[in-house]
Amino acid sequence: MTAVAELKDVTKAYGDKIVVNTVNLQIREGEILALLGPNGSGKSTILKMLAFIENPTGGEVKFQGSAVNFKNTEKERMQSTLVFQKTTVFGTSVYNNIAYGLKIRKIPKETRDREVKKALELVKLKGFEKRNAIKLSGGEQQRVAIARALVLNTKLLLLDEPTANLDPKNAGIIEEVMDTVNRENKTTIVMATHNMFQAKKLPHRIALMDEGKITEIGEPAEVFGKLSKNLARFAAVDNTYTGTAIATSSGTSKVDVGNGVQIEITQQRKGATAVFINPQDIILSKTAVESSARNVFKGKITEITDVDSLVKLKVDVGRTFVIQITKQSFNEMKLCLNAEVFITFKASSVQVL
Repeated sequence: MTAVAELKDVTKAYGDKIVVNTVNLQIREGEILALLGPNGSGKSTILKMLAFIENPTGGEVKFQGSAVNFKNTEKERMQSTLVFQKTTVFGTSVYNNIAYGLKIRKIPKETRDREVKKALELVKLKGFEKRNAIKLSGGEQQRVAIARALVLNTKLLLLDEPTANLDPKNAGIIEEVMDTVNRENKTTIVMATHNMFQAKKLPHRIALMDEGKITEIGEPAEVFGKLSKNLARFAAVDNTYTGTAIATSSGTSKVDVGNGVQIEITQQRKGATAVFINPQDIILSKTAVESSARNVFKGKITEITDVDSLVKLKVDVGRTFVIQITKQSFNEMKLCLNAEVFITFKASSVQVL
């Protein structure tokens, strides 16, 4: 398969700090590649080098088969565009924002109009042409920034945490746009993300990053199926557990996550398995709830934190679970530290990583 770009033994250092360490990576034509890793792992720096706005300290960057001369990258920059995590829009109309790059390239107005219209329809902002971009919501501004990149029709589209801090609606639209332009236009996309669930469903391949190095690379099923130490450590977010799965006679599986806690899941799995339960999918009660839910555990409240209109609780049932409830529910149940409670969640609510 043809490589659009390639990093060969690439290192990037700022002073004494090495942020990208001897990375080798091929970006295949027509693929979506996710750089997955925690903040500070080098994801954004790799995107900047692929956008030719940061030069490597060592190694070689190739684009469309040729080594890039970072003293003159004007030609390459015309074929690679980066949308930053922190969106920047101009204090003018949405149309002018999106058409800016086309105007710089001296594209005729008739063509600019046509391309802007197509991009607005794609990002679901049809009719926003005359709106002031500064006055849009954060999610809408991000969609404008992506539309501004899409109209350039470059060989390489680079997205730095494209849905970070966005509400589910805007995040969903952006993910749909990425899937559509990749599938229909064969646009090659490299995205940096620390969202494991996005990385599992959207890209063709994942490059798992840690401390400036690529520790694993492969298809999502392959990377998540291995459940390596690096992935398990990175997955250490609320209600993420690793354990051993055993299939049950009823077609489900139970994942033993230690200390007597077995979490039932809908899939049939065997061996090392990582699972995640959204805090909002867990029901908290003072007595056992009669329901079809397969996971019911008794424990004690070990921590209480106010989060705006919600209360965040930690409940120790052998393993610590994080639960979110409204302040009204918290007050009505008269909860306090060390109170005995039950947590309940469905097997279908458990996401297998």
